[in-house]
Amino acid sequence: MAVGSPFAQRDFRLLLTGQTTSQFGTQISAVAIPLLAVLTLHASPFEVGLISASSTLAFALIGLPAGAWLDRWPRRPVLIAGDVARALLLASIPLAEALDALSVAQLVSVSLLAGFARVFFDVGYQSYLPSVVGKDQVLTGNSAVELLRASGQIAGPGIGGVLVSLIGAAAVLFVDAGTFVVSAITLFAIRSRERIHEVDARRTPLRAQITEGVAFVARNRVLRSIAIASGLSNFGFAIASSVNMIFLSRTLGLSAPAIGVVLAAGAATVMAGAACTPHLSRLVGSARIIWLSLAVTGPLSLLGVLAQPGRLVVLVVVGSAAGEFGQIVYAITSVSVRQRLCPDRMLSRVNATTRVMIMGLFPLGALMGGGLGDLVGARPTLAVSGVAVLAAPVPVYLALRRTREVEDLPPWEQSPNPGPPM
Repeated sequence: MAVGSPFAQRDFRLLLTGQTTSQFGTQISAVAIPLLAVLTLHASPFEVGLISASSTLAFALIGLPAGAWLDRWPRRPVLIAGDVARALLLASIPLAEALDALSVAQLVSVSLLAGFARVFFDVGYQSYLPSVVGKDQVLTGNSAVELLRASGQIAGPGIGGVLVSLIGAAAVLFVDAGTFVVSAITLFAIRSRERIHEVDARRTPLRAQITEGVAFVARNRVLRSIAIASGLSNFGFAIASSVNMIFLSRTLGLSAPAIGVVLAAGAATVMAGAACTPHLSRLVGSARIIWLSLAVTGPLSLLGVLAQPGRLVVLVVVGSAAGEFGQIVYAITSVSVRQRLCPDRMLSRVNATTRVMIMGLFPLGALMGGGLGDLVGARPTLAVSGVAVLAAPVPVYLALRRTREVEDLPPWEQSPNPGPPM
């Protein structure tokens, strides 16, 4: 187990380096791919929604089995493979454009396949972090990771918008592919040993392992409420993702560089939120901050719906900033609670169950957003997404309204029926 600050550990610094680099590239591609679809391929709102939906469909298809497999396998090799796979997939987009063969169908296919790699990476990463920093340092470790990753969210969209205007959206994706290669190299250099729980597949079938993980989340009122709240929040984000670029470029009349600047300005609060999370957790309470972070910032995030061309574009920045701040504080504290409450032997299954509940609604929300965008326009669709954002903190509030600190939870809440030690 880690002792002292996680920053003193070489392996944690490597982990931070890789994640910061790949996050920087991811934020660039978050601008490049939608703009490629909208500006180059002239995609409709439904097609943009289809691209967004395909990127998360894998969670619904293989999320639960992936969690069970990752509780059987060493996680670091899986993380490296996920990075390499995404690098190759993203690199195929500029290659296709060079051959004049790029289509919306390819963007959907790349998003779908990269989504499969992301499932294994996201579930494995959340389960791997405690092996590097120790469970007593997960809040500090998660905050540090998100703080440095947020630097990519600040610079990435702005640089992405500029690069799109200079060299084209497809070529920019070569940059993103390279960042995943860097992440894979840093993961390969980590020396921390994982504790692998040997599972006899003949005596413990995959279905039984999946069921155990789902049951753990379902019985634990805290983990269950967090999963529901995260699912609602992500559903709202999915609806908005289908029309956000169209709203910024067509409704507000912003250029690609301007869109990048707007997104970067809104994302600047992610860094502030990540840096403030440990302090806010101590000030407000490690349990109370989970729902309070969404309840305070959710209404402010809806200001973007009121934005108009000209000076009122600032409302998009304010709304994005408020939403990003609340989401990052919520993400860090909720993931840290899950890592602390769950036994090591089934952490990947619990993470996978939660991620499936969170991401399973994303394809539906993205398709719903695309359909609504075609029918009623971008602005009303963004207003509909706000309903889910406002409802998100309610389940966690009901579960934790009388609890200030995670340590105040009854013992059965901290580890309900964990099963025999392994």
